[in-house]
Amino acid sequence: MEEYLLKSGIDGFDEILGGGLIPERFYLVRGGPGTGKTTLGIHFLIEGLKNNEKLLFVSMTEDIEKIKQNGIKYGFPMSEIDFLDLSPKSEFIADNKNYDLFSSSEMEQEPIIEKLTTTIKKIKPDRIFFDGFTQLKYLTSDDFKFRKQILSFVQFVKGYDSTILLTSEVGNSNSDDNLQFMVDGIINLTYENQKHSLEISKYRGSSFNKGKHAMKFNDNGIAVYPQLKGSNNDIKSSKNKISSGIYEIDKMLSGGIEEGSTTMITGQSGVGKTTLGSQFIKNGVIEGKKSIIYTFEESPKTLMERSKAINIPLEKMVENNKLLVKKISPLEYTPDEFSYEVRSDIEQQETSIVLIDSISSYFLSFNTSNNADSMVRKLHSLCEYLKSKGVTVFMTNEIKNITGEFKVTSTDTSYLADNILFLRYLEMNGKLEKAIGVLKMRMSDFENTMRRYRITSEGIKVGEPLDNMRGILTGNPEILDERFGNK
Repeated sequence: MEEYLLKSGIDGFDEILGGGLIPERFYLVRGGPGTGKTTLGIHFLIEGLKNNEKLLFVSMTEDIEKIKQNGIKYGFPMSEIDFLDLSPKSEFIADNKNYDLFSSSEMEQEPIIEKLTTTIKKIKPDRIFFDGFTQLKYLTSDDFKFRKQILSFVQFVKGYDSTILLTSEVGNSNSDDNLQFMVDGIINLTYENQKHSLEISKYRGSSFNKGKHAMKFNDNGIAVYPQLKGSNNDIKSSKNKISSGIYEIDKMLSGGIEEGSTTMITGQSGVGKTTLGSQFIKNGVIEGKKSIIYTFEESPKTLMERSKAINIPLEKMVENNKLLVKKISPLEYTPDEFSYEVRSDIEQQETSIVLIDSISSYFLSFNTSNNADSMVRKLHSLCEYLKSKGVTVFMTNEIKNITGEFKVTSTDTSYLADNILFLRYLEMNGKLEKAIGVLKMRMSDFENTMRRYRITSEGIKVGEPLDNMRGILTGNPEILDERFGNK
């Protein structure tokens, strides 16, 4: 059906609609002041130029010259649009101080409708954007007449096979119930908690991506970031495994991590989580797999310099176009924007492995107005999407306590992972040592003992199983013999 749909000029918006707008129908764009209704409408019109369509912009509220100036700032070719200005002029206000804005003596219904119908007959537009359509109801105090007026307008425009976007200014004193019943689709724009969003509440004849979707103004107008929907299909695991390149770790994992699975690497600050994730990427690149690292904490430069010092040449991988490293700033992204960017990156880069460093910082960065459950759902949808594409996901997660009671995560996200590797500080003879273990592997067996874990200038070094110790998970192990201390 997508070949018969009209593109809106906003890729993310078209995706939410299932490909675009159904032609020759009426759509209502609702929102308060400054939510982006006019900009969205101009996107819709300008997109029609690609098909040599005729375009008409009708304004009931704002001066046309001001609209043109604002459009030019975004780089829109405003001269390619036909305009009909039905907004009240300054001289009307000066000459009619004792009348309402739409005075029955000076701005009656008939002249306006006549101008509108005459213009449509002349231009025969394929696309119409009617900004401030609900202002027409001020021409009559009778709701029944206004409803008849809308129906008459709909029938008239249908004769020209036009697709129309109408805007409605949402407010406590404004009601557009009549329009909501009669239009084929409703697009709601909101601005809350300093964030713009778009939501479809009605779309006759087609399914759509429900929920609020992040929206942003940029140099080119509007960008929309659809929420990722979880996969409806069972995700079949691959029999192939990704090796760490370290014999002892692969032995703990019965050969490695299954391709297309999600692995959480959890542990305290500085214990080596990012290094372990980078080690899998290093070996993946050796095997010809492209990777992406999304870092919420370190800058790419710092991460690459630190990795180079421990024999993980991330910088060289980047130079060889085998690795992309991106710094994610909470000031520039929302969770939906981040998910949308990840999706775009893996499609463009043909990515096999993704490392998110870290999900603890993901929660801290984005959890401004979103509750924890919502954040977990968004992260879950992202992981499910990546798995459905066969991408292997590694996520690091920071635990606050250095020693003491063992916890897998601080954010109740362990269920997101098919595999859980944990790194642990151990207090040994007044020194902090490190150990690695496997807590969970959903699709294969694994070694249930821990091993000593060290990071050296030559890379990660892993020792023999610590079967000579007990109480390891408490952080204060008891040595049953001296093998650990002599390693």
